[in-house]
Amino acid sequence: MAESWQSALDRWRSAGLVDAPTASRIREFESEQEHGPHLRWPILIAIGFGGLMLAAGVLLFVSAHWDELSPTARFSLVLLLVAVFHIAGGFFAERMPALSTALHGVGTAALGAGIFLSAQIFNLQEHWPGGVMLWAIGAWIALALRHDWVQVAYVALLTPGWLASEWIDATQRMKNSEQIVAQGLLLLAVTYLTALTTENRTATRRVLAWIGGIVLIPAAVLSMPDAGWGFGERKLSTGLLILGRTVGILLPLVLAWRLRGRGAVLNMIAAVWILVLQFIPAEAKITPYIWAGLASLGMIAWGVHESRRERINVGVLSFGLTVLIFYFSNVMDKLGRSASLIGLGLLFLVLGWGLERTRRQLVAKVKAATV
Repeated sequence: MAESWQSALDRWRSAGLVDAPTASRIREFESEQEHGPHLRWPILIAIGFGGLMLAAGVLLFVSAHWDELSPTARFSLVLLLVAVFHIAGGFFAERMPALSTALHGVGTAALGAGIFLSAQIFNLQEHWPGGVMLWAIGAWIALALRHDWVQVAYVALLTPGWLASEWIDATQRMKNSEQIVAQGLLLLAVTYLTALTTENRTATRRVLAWIGGIVLIPAAVLSMPDAGWGFGERKLSTGLLILGRTVGILLPLVLAWRLRGRGAVLNMIAAVWILVLQFIPAEAKITPYIWAGLASLGMIAWGVHESRRERINVGVLSFGLTVLIFYFSNVMDKLGRSASLIGLGLLFLVLGWGLERTRRQLVAKVKAATV
């Protein structure tokens, strides 16, 4: 066939020849075939842990002997590290694809270390976010050549990392600049988390969902109105403010449209929720918690609507943390020591029981709908 199996499957799905569950099973099967035979989880853990330890050991060895090497030897060592791991990954590509993926991942990590070490070797005092940009470009090239989930993870982390570092460097000591980048990363985390759908559950989308689920709650906490964001020697110019808001909102929505199609309408609702945050006063005591609680309930409803358990879990966890933070911030200091501890214990028991019971019911409903 001249066209790829993905485009053919989409054409068959649009023509009604294949239903959604069958298309999803075909995608999962082909994704597993592309990554080689199925391996048991102890082997996968061993390969992943071994890759991390290998990268850490190499970096420690280099740092321990760095001062003893000449500039020429340092630069040669940096180039050698990047080349060796990718060559080894290519060697195992057919023999053991999982090991090949891990070695290529270590090679991309070594590229980032090599970029910043090269800057140190030649005493380059250039724009520091440029190093992150070069690392991101290397990850994009590796993704174009490899098409595996590890390189997708690098791209998903390094590309927004470069944009955030550019913004931080351009808005040093300016008021509210950190909150703008935090809100942009929050919307991007929502986009990553919702990339996983019932119709498309490939390894690429799974790693995006994992990244989004891990980043979402910390980014939400940093995005909330806080008097600490107001400190700064200078005020953001109108041009920078418009640029930051536009990039922080538009790029995640474009990516959501690319990943979800018409389903990106719900991502637009999340963007509206984030934009409203800038109108909540930093001195507000109750409003931020109400707004966060609504977002948590919305994430739960989103998970039920699209039959996604991970969104239900994240929404339930977010709601529980919102209630706990509100108790610590606004209730506990108004009670006595014993009363506050008793209230905290009851809160943990009742809240934990209620949320877990609700979560199990919703997950069971989603499972039944999926079947």
